[in-house]
Amino acid sequence: MTGGVRKLFVDKYGVEPLSIVKLSGAGSNRVYYRLHGDGFSVIAVVGTSFEENCAFVALADAFAKSGVDAPEVLAVSDDGLCYLQTDLGDTTLFESMKQSRENGCFAEDDVRLLCDVMSVLPRIQYEVPRHFDFSLCYPMSDFNERTIKWDLNYFKYCFLKGVGIEFNESLLEDEFDKLTALLLSDNDDVFLYRDFQSRNVMVFDGKPFFIDFQGGRRGPVYYDVASFVGQARACYTADVVERMIDAYLAALAEYKTICRDEFMKRLSLFRVFRLLQNLGAYGYRGLFERKKAFVEIIPKAVEQLRELMGCFTSDFPYIASLVNEIAVLPMFVAGDLKELTVDVMSFSYRRGIPDDNSGNGGGFVFDCRAIHNPGRYEPYKKLTGMDAPVIEFLEKESNIAEFLENAYTMVDNMVDTYMKRGFTHVQVCCGCTGGQHRSVYSAEHIARHVADKFGVKVVVTHKMLERKYIIPSKNG
Repeated sequence: MTGGVRKLFVDKYGVEPLSIVKLSGAGSNRVYYRLHGDGFSVIAVVGTSFEENCAFVALADAFAKSGVDAPEVLAVSDDGLCYLQTDLGDTTLFESMKQSRENGCFAEDDVRLLCDVMSVLPRIQYEVPRHFDFSLCYPMSDFNERTIKWDLNYFKYCFLKGVGIEFNESLLEDEFDKLTALLLSDNDDVFLYRDFQSRNVMVFDGKPFFIDFQGGRRGPVYYDVASFVGQARACYTADVVERMIDAYLAALAEYKTICRDEFMKRLSLFRVFRLLQNLGAYGYRGLFERKKAFVEIIPKAVEQLRELMGCFTSDFPYIASLVNEIAVLPMFVAGDLKELTVDVMSFSYRRGIPDDNSGNGGGFVFDCRAIHNPGRYEPYKKLTGMDAPVIEFLEKESNIAEFLENAYTMVDNMVDTYMKRGFTHVQVCCGCTGGQHRSVYSAEHIARHVADKFGVKVVVTHKMLERKYIIPSKNG
């Protein structure tokens, strides 16, 4: 992949880059590199979609013509899958405000910068369309019924089903239809940034620069305001949100006259929709891809959604009831997020099944005694299920692979459910006659399988071998 990046740099500047450094990925399939020349650097972007790249390039040009600070596209590869853009450094607006978030009180300089961003938004919304062909949008050119339903289904299937909430699909769809109609009832057909939030604003030379707008399309003014002020991870205080909205409305007055009270009511509706969409993303990233950071932000998003739904309970009683149900799930009680530990043990039936000291009393006990026993044969008697000769015997001379596949299915289901429900412990025990060969092999493989698949902390104990070790959580 770096070969194409290198060639584009050489074609543009006539020299080889001094270095090519891959940057940490974001939530998309695009890959970013920083290329250094003699006294300068640029960012290379490699995407998998020609259409998406074309949208970014065209929008970058429209932003520039609209007087909005954004990356300049410096060169594009012949196949359109790679381009170079100006290097705006590494500091996002979100990262620059870490101290304020941790303090729970936003510094005045930070608030001023946030208000500056919101003051630019009306220019993006109204000026960019004058220089941009909306037919180039990717994947859709408009905020419409189809795109709304995509996002609401994201919430339904990736979040509600992910946390195990039972719901009446017909009642939910009825309220989704009503919400969709209300969202589409007032559309200014301005430029909708789509993912307008502090992680997509770079702070460069003390000014905000806007990035990652390739998913933009035509839509209403409220959406991007709702995205920015309602960003759960940003932890904006109520007074900061008010100041940002005031800054936005003051700048909007140049383009549109609007009643503040009516604007705030419509904005709240869009904030509800945006939070439903966010929860769908958090559910997918956190509950299915097992990324702890996304699980941790869910309580904050649910708290915001529950508060906003107070104004819409009569309009959407079923959605409101589901939000209330979500808010009291053990795994999403703010400040009390639970992490699962899986204890995997091997033991000898001669000594009895191990006690569960967690107090839960749950889990599985797998009896490995039906598996062909290497301990019957002299060469293996002093070895264990962790030694290569025993491993080879079991894998060639027994049905242990089939046994473990069945065990994996049961354990996977329990671990997945326990994680979603916020349980903290499950125990899996594997026993055989002596607790030395078959049970040890099985416990080792179940432990590694669970750790690799779910990323949870696994404590492995071989009772008869007097060995214990921990596979740490990948989410820590």
